[in-house]
Amino acid sequence: MEDLKNYIRDIEGFPKKGIIFHDITPLLQNAKAFEAAIDEMAKILDGHEIDYLVGIEARGFIFASALALKLRTGLVIVRKPGKLPYVTINASYDLEYGSDSLEVHRDAIHDGSKVVLIDDLLATGGTAATAGKLVEQLGGEILGYCFLVELTELGGDKKLEPHPVWSVLKYSV
Repeated sequence: MEDLKNYIRDIEGFPKKGIIFHDITPLLQNAKAFEAAIDEMAKILDGHEIDYLVGIEARGFIFASALALKLRTGLVIVRKPGKLPYVTINASYDLEYGSDSLEVHRDAIHDGSKVVLIDDLLATGGTAATAGKLVEQLGGEILGYCFLVELTELGGDKKLEPHPVWSVLKYSV
């Protein structure tokens, strides 16, 4: 797993001073590294009976799509407002300065569907928790959340309790 960290570029001061951004684009550019990342995520999810993987905008789409094909599950996408063409439900969440929202098609998940939410990175957990609220509003059962990278010191996993959080790579901030 540590080899995968060699394909993640750290950029200091992005998007603002004091932040270290973990850029996954080099990993995506290398077919073997990307395949290894998907394989590791698939191993984590092996043995779970999953109906849908939910990809969280935007980089979560990349991982959820590849995993859905590998695991032979359905794929649902959660997007920013105004990006989905059909009738949606919406949930808002607070940011450091302001708020944001996410939407999902109202017919994307059915009562009792077993769901795992997927994103590239877990930081504070606000976006993932909001996506989880949408899944639950539609009657889905959250089996857990799966990430390529987790920033452990930010405590995002606590915001996702009581659901399991699985991560391939862990960084301390």
